[in-house]
Amino acid sequence: MNNRLIKPGRVAALALLFAAVMTLYLVFLYKLQIIEGEEYYNQSNAIQEKKITVTAARGNILDRYGRVLVSNKECYNLQIDVDKLFANDDPNAVILELVELVQSFGDSYVDDLPITTEPPFDFRPMTEIEETMLKAYYKDKGDALPENPTAVELLSYMRTRYEIDNRYSAQEARLIAGVRYSINVRYAINTADYIFVQDASMELITSIMERKLVGINVDRAYVRDYNTEYAAHLLGYVGLMTQEEFEHYSLMDYANDAMVGKDGVEYAFEDQLHGTDGVAWETRNASGTVLSTVYEKEPVPGNHVYLTIDIALQEQVERILSNGVNALIAGVNEDNAKEMLQGTFDPEFKDEITGAAAVVVEVETGEPLAIASWPTYDVSTIIENYQELMETPNAPLFNRALMGAYAPGSTFKPCTAIAALNYGIINTEDKVKCEGVFTRYAAEGYAPQCWIWTAIEGENLTHGEDNVTDALRDSCNYFFYTIGNDLGVSNMEIVANQFGLGVSTGIELVETKGHMSNERDHYDYAGSEWRIGDTLQAAIGQSDSVFSPIQMAEYCATVANGGHRHSASILKSIRSFDYSEQIYERQPQELTTVESADYNWAAVHAGMEKVLNDWSVNSANAEHWVDCSWHCAGKTGTAQKGEGMANDGLFMCYGPYDDPQVAIFVVVERGGAGANTQFMARNIMDAYINICSYSDTSESEMSLLK
Repeated sequence: MNNRLIKPGRVAALALLFAAVMTLYLVFLYKLQIIEGEEYYNQSNAIQEKKITVTAARGNILDRYGRVLVSNKECYNLQIDVDKLFANDDPNAVILELVELVQSFGDSYVDDLPITTEPPFDFRPMTEIEETMLKAYYKDKGDALPENPTAVELLSYMRTRYEIDNRYSAQEARLIAGVRYSINVRYAINTADYIFVQDASMELITSIMERKLVGINVDRAYVRDYNTEYAAHLLGYVGLMTQEEFEHYSLMDYANDAMVGKDGVEYAFEDQLHGTDGVAWETRNASGTVLSTVYEKEPVPGNHVYLTIDIALQEQVERILSNGVNALIAGVNEDNAKEMLQGTFDPEFKDEITGAAAVVVEVETGEPLAIASWPTYDVSTIIENYQELMETPNAPLFNRALMGAYAPGSTFKPCTAIAALNYGIINTEDKVKCEGVFTRYAAEGYAPQCWIWTAIEGENLTHGEDNVTDALRDSCNYFFYTIGNDLGVSNMEIVANQFGLGVSTGIELVETKGHMSNERDHYDYAGSEWRIGDTLQAAIGQSDSVFSPIQMAEYCATVANGGHRHSASILKSIRSFDYSEQIYERQPQELTTVESADYNWAAVHAGMEKVLNDWSVNSANAEHWVDCSWHCAGKTGTAQKGEGMANDGLFMCYGPYDDPQVAIFVVVERGGAGANTQFMARNIMDAYINICSYSDTSESEMSLLK
């Protein structure tokens, strides 16, 4: 037997080699698990830490009694993670699946592409921000698109750019292109991140989670919650910034995805409602679930804005206006039907009512209590229905109460009366004999008639001798032609401006200033040189004088309180986000004073009182007011629109007569005579009286109602 001995040196060498290998292994294992373990663990779980902007809650909007009109509602938005979405083998398939899923749950998603969603494809009318986006998209693509491409050419380009192959139908390709365009265009204009679905339903979110669709993050956010169906034209709405708005608001440290006020109160008081955004570090796992949020800077919610509006009255006024217009339309249609049967109806005479407005103001302060415009809309759905609203007849988005401009007709006569009294053209006892036809300029071919001259066919009637009080009661054109001729339009304009006609009312919302007739710019408005007839027509509220309903309501209030015109500011107060601090409280602001002797005001007031209460002359008017709880005064107005068009009907009033509290103005486009609209003013007066009776005992201003 031959034994071989193992040499000790070899054993030692082998042991050293084994020890070296084990040492190297342990070193790498330590480095992998201990030194770099957390990093590799995070990578394996795709944990991401990101610095985010935390949007501050927007302040509430409340009425004068603290009733919440607009607040915030917590919601969940679906946001596309572009990196993860396009890491899919077929991102177009994922997009189409997401779109179809959203539609199946009745939710809506953001599609900014201004092309119809079904063939034949064409551009649809665009909003301002959509036009900005499309122009930026064209510019960003350079020469890849022809100049001013058609909708079909643009979709064809998108099929190629986004690799939307022929597996997808034309309609499916349009849906995919809409989402991809919405993602791309935000890079082109450097605006907010693309939010695929805002305020997503829990059913939709749950379904997306169950399907484990990659590339969708669920983010908590706020949306505006409207607690009233009314005051749409006043409240306004919020939306994403346009490029121009971003350039403005970025200077105020707004986030690029900030929602800003677009109209109404939301726009006017943006600086108070917006608040200050916070900053936080957010950690998410691979599925997009938020693991932790560490605040670097806490968000500060916006302040709460209280309006002068009484929402209970606002609701009543809007209902009364809508019901009243419908009643007038029914009456007009009935009259047309009769005329058609008689063969006397002219189809070219278009007397369809196109719009209306009503404004109620507090006499003592000038504060607007209700501002209504008809037709109106649902402000809570304005974003999704904007295009439809733009195409709806009679322009429901147009705020006629603030932006409408109407000839005042005979409602202007109290202004002419005070002006003539102030300039000594007449005194309260002077009388003018109405002769039916004003013949002073007959030789020059101009002889305007008083309305009563042809009121009854075959009879030439006159008003007889009237002083200023009776002339207002009778609304005698002859009287006002006479004093207007001697007064002159320049003096008329001075007093009209003192009444607030043709000048800003002081309201913070966008308004028209209107226009008081004058010789300086008559040609620009009327397209003709000034003639003496324009002075006479201006004296009775015609010529080219046009004013807004808010101006007319404030004018009526100024007449009621003897010449003291107050600002129509709609802001009552501002309080901090926790309601602990009152930041601002409105005090009545007198803008101008129409100086006149007390007996002059008494004569004008008496004339307006007779308009509504003199049974011997105005029995039709008196029937409307005989059983009113308050003794009121007012003035009708009929504004001519031109040949072949029905007149606008206007009416203003105030009450109580001896101690005026509220002034009301109503206008109905093509409503006929002013007397036709006064039943609406009477209903509004009743609503105000009733609301006052229970408000006095149950509510106090600025008290927050639950």
